[in-house]
Amino acid sequence: MKEVVLKKNKNGLLMMGLWILLYAAAMAGCIWGAIKAEEKVTWWFILSLVWLSVGWLPAMGLKVVGPQEALVLTLFGKYVGTIRDPGFYQVNPFCVAVNPAADTKLSQSGDVDGGRRKALVIPAGNGAGIAFNKQFGKKISLKAMTLSNARQKINDCLGNPVEISIAVIWRVVDTAKAVFEVDNYKEYLSLQCDAALRDIVQIYPYDVSPGVDTTGDGVADEGSLRGSSEVVAARIRDEIQAKVAGAGLEILEARITYLAYATEIAAVMLQRQQARAIIDARKMIVDGAVGMVEMALERLSENHTVELDEERKAAMVSNLLVVLCGNKDAQPVVNSGSLY
Repeated sequence: MKEVVLKKNKNGLLMMGLWILLYAAAMAGCIWGAIKAEEKVTWWFILSLVWLSVGWLPAMGLKVVGPQEALVLTLFGKYVGTIRDPGFYQVNPFCVAVNPAADTKLSQSGDVDGGRRKALVIPAGNGAGIAFNKQFGKKISLKAMTLSNARQKINDCLGNPVEISIAVIWRVVDTAKAVFEVDNYKEYLSLQCDAALRDIVQIYPYDVSPGVDTTGDGVADEGSLRGSSEVVAARIRDEIQAKVAGAGLEILEARITYLAYATEIAAVMLQRQQARAIIDARKMIVDGAVGMVEMALERLSENHTVELDEERKAAMVSNLLVVLCGNKDAQPVVNSGSLY
């Protein structure tokens, strides 16, 4: 289905003015005809009655389209075209605006009317009514909108369950495809976002893990959900775009809005992260302590402050490492006697 843009019907203001003048003339003709009814019934009196009866039909073809809005029109089931440019239009009064996603409300930025404008309903008795000009709620927004799906629980490439959610910036670029190629383009987008998110998350580990290939080149890398969020978001965007291109939608951006381990393993993973942090800190402390001991031995040897044999050096190194690497402050023991 190829989109056809209507641009030659932008004469709604002229047609509305003509319609008002004709109605005023018809009302005047009816009044004058009623006054002269005793003499004879004139032809323009009959025409006035006919126009008052069916003259409302041309008004059904008046369409108002605002900036970044579109109307997809069909005539007896056949696609006529799309009005994209803002303005006041006059089209065939029997044309019907189509938007199967008009009543669909997802966790996203509002539609054209935000769900506030409803069709004008004329009461017809017994609680029934006639919907008038319902196409006011059938406009398709061409603005950039934000879709924020609910959190999903997905296993990463190591099998660890993680909770993740994304925000997708999207817009409609081909109204004909959006309306006629899929049943409901909003629900279709939401479903494809969930599927694409699941496909990409299963490629990455939550945190950097050895021996994991996230790029598909056969070489282990350091890609992860937590450390490579920009790369992951770009891959999610490309995956969603490939799935919704046939529906006339464009994905502008995708961002990760929430990422955490699932509640059932969050405590265990926190302990593992804490243990890893303690090990890294201890490693740094030991490296620093060894450097300080070496520096102390070199200074004592250079300045000839004290001559120590290998046994005393080993005892000194042991004492210094205990002092420098201990968790608590050292309690020194003062030797007031002989060194030997």
